[in-house]
Amino acid sequence: MSGTDGMIAVALARLPEYLGQHVLISVSAIVIGFAISLPLAIAASRLAWLRGPALGIASIIQTIPGLALLALFYPLLLALSLFTTRVFGFGFRALGFLPALLALTLYSMLPVLRNTVTALAGTDPAIRTAARGVGMTPRQSLFLVELPLAAPVIMAGLRTAAVWVIGTATLSTPVGQTSLGNYIFTGLQTENWVFVLFGCVAAALLALVIDRLLALAESGFARRSRARLVASAAGLLIVIGASLSPLFGGGTKTVTIGTKSFEEQYILGALIGDRLEKAGFRTMRRDGLGSTVIFHALEAGDVDVYVEYSGTLWTTQMKRADMPGRKAVLDQMAAWLKDRRGVRDLGPLGFENAYAFAMRRDRAKALGIETLADLAAYAPRLKIGGDYEFFSRPEWDAVVKAYGLHFALQRQYQSNFMYSALVDGDVDVIAAFSSDGRIAQYDLKLISDPKQALPPYDAVLLVSPRHAGDAKLIAALKPLLGAIDLPVMQRANLMVDRPDDKRTSEQAATWLAQRLKN
Repeated sequence: MSGTDGMIAVALARLPEYLGQHVLISVSAIVIGFAISLPLAIAASRLAWLRGPALGIASIIQTIPGLALLALFYPLLLALSLFTTRVFGFGFRALGFLPALLALTLYSMLPVLRNTVTALAGTDPAIRTAARGVGMTPRQSLFLVELPLAAPVIMAGLRTAAVWVIGTATLSTPVGQTSLGNYIFTGLQTENWVFVLFGCVAAALLALVIDRLLALAESGFARRSRARLVASAAGLLIVIGASLSPLFGGGTKTVTIGTKSFEEQYILGALIGDRLEKAGFRTMRRDGLGSTVIFHALEAGDVDVYVEYSGTLWTTQMKRADMPGRKAVLDQMAAWLKDRRGVRDLGPLGFENAYAFAMRRDRAKALGIETLADLAAYAPRLKIGGDYEFFSRPEWDAVVKAYGLHFALQRQYQSNFMYSALVDGDVDVIAAFSSDGRIAQYDLKLISDPKQALPPYDAVLLVSPRHAGDAKLIAALKPLLGAIDLPVMQRANLMVDRPDDKRTSEQAATWLAQRLKN
């Protein structure tokens, strides 16, 4: 199977879950948003003092970037969950469906609110007078006369809200809610443009279908056509029902596999999923999560298993700055995870994915740079690139302190674009990953760290507290421990990175699984 054919096949295989989750979150947000907006708009149309604040607040919400609004709800919900746990003895999941639902609900409100207020305020006063003249109460006038007349305009607002929500829902992937955005975020990280295009087209088609069905309802209200209203309702039920049906099939308990936002994680996620499915588990993925978010998700049970790196846990979660040696780090980390967080560390997979500063080989040779100490002398004239996390991580602070690094400019990139920026000369140095296949692909020079400012980054397999004692799951995953060395992981990563013969993460995982058997 060719690379493109394989990508299309994988994209189609993921479509039922991604589409179902996208429809579930979108429809839920639209329904709740409509249920809040309609009575609020009715009240605002009657109370002049409420109209301005209601429309103003809804308008302000629309100015907040969608990804930022989605991300903001996670720490708010996490803090609220911790509070309810301590005070009332129960918590709730702060990742995934809930933050996405709340953010998208807020996004859905303005069109319905604005259109309803405009339609009701624009009702001909003579109509209200006539309604009172035939003995109608204000309530009867509202429900029997004014709202039916305003229904086409309200439906137009609902159409706008639906399109907004379906489009914005693609941004819910980073907060752990599966959606059609999984195609887009995964594709951007792995330069899989088939996935990016597939996600964009699927979301656009879904929005178009929903918009057309709501337009049919709008015309039904305008023409007083019961047939059009019935056809619209039937069409919506068919589309929504068909999309959601794959989510509720089977009674097998689902294991959620988490991944961070780079190709190695997607490959390992696919490898873990394959092993668990062969052991009889039903699996789902939460892709593209940040380092802190994914660990908290594991603690809370929103993620059941994922691959973490010892240096990240040591510095970010354990807040340790000392370096007692690799074995001591691994032993102390496993004990801390078990005793403090209830997380089970199954052990290292066999390779290390360390932060490593890299330069183009010709550039490093011309400047005579071999170590980070050498780099420090030239840093004030150079530009450095890193991923979204690196410059805010403790490791960066430790390196700066150890070597006195001060660059002329810092730039942040998605990890795949970071390597292209180095090769093209947009930056002189990047914070790369030692297991990344692009280091060999672009013949990059890794700058040594003689002061060992960076901790070891052994890839370790973590299991959530609720599955820590699951013997069947542990048995399925144990063959992965110590079985993947650095050259093999680099080769698997390179399969996804190669521009001439690009593979999907699933294809790379299949190759990796075959190597483990051999």
